[in-house]
Amino acid sequence: MLKKTVVICDTQPIAMEGLRALLAQLQDMVAVGEATSIMAGMDLVRNLSPAMLVIDKSFGLQPVMDWTTSLRGNGRRTSVLVWGNSVNEAEALRMVQAGAQGVIRKTAPLRSLADCLRAVASGNTWMDDLMFQNAEKTPGSGRSNLTTREQQVAELVEQGLKNKEIARTLGICAGTVKIHLKHIFEKTGVRGRYGLALSGLKERGYLPVARYN
Repeated sequence: MLKKTVVICDTQPIAMEGLRALLAQLQDMVAVGEATSIMAGMDLVRNLSPAMLVIDKSFGLQPVMDWTTSLRGNGRRTSVLVWGNSVNEAEALRMVQAGAQGVIRKTAPLRSLADCLRAVASGNTWMDDLMFQNAEKTPGSGRSNLTTREQQVAELVEQGLKNKEIARTLGICAGTVKIHLKHIFEKTGVRGRYGLALSGLKERGYLPVARYN
């Protein structure tokens, strides 16, 4: 059986040791490189082209997002799993928008972490549902009632674009974007940009892919 290769980039050697041990137990994955800095991790990914990169959110939200975005932009097949001791809903959403295929807490149960690793290594998505408890309270989106332009605006919001960026992309003015958003919120019952982005991820099956106690 061909094993999925994994590169681990973490600020804590003990965390890498624990993850390496878990991967050894899973048998269908193997750690092929470890790094305690983003620069060293980039070199490993560039040289080894692993199936998956596990990166610690402690390196900083923006550096992690930038690296994730660059991997996606370069067309690499390396899936990205971000884990951390503390990841809130807004941070997890931004990482997903940057291209991460998995976001999970380091304190998640081992069974859930194992399922997450397998899912992301296979190119699927896994979101830690405890980060998105508010998403469960989001009312039905009712997106079938949106106009084509409103659908376009909603999709660009889900990608993390600001009003000015949306306006530039669609060739309309920022004021028109605000009007479209007002209508979208009224029709869907969703509150705010995060709520809209979360509902979109949920509709596409990103939130959550599995549940645990």
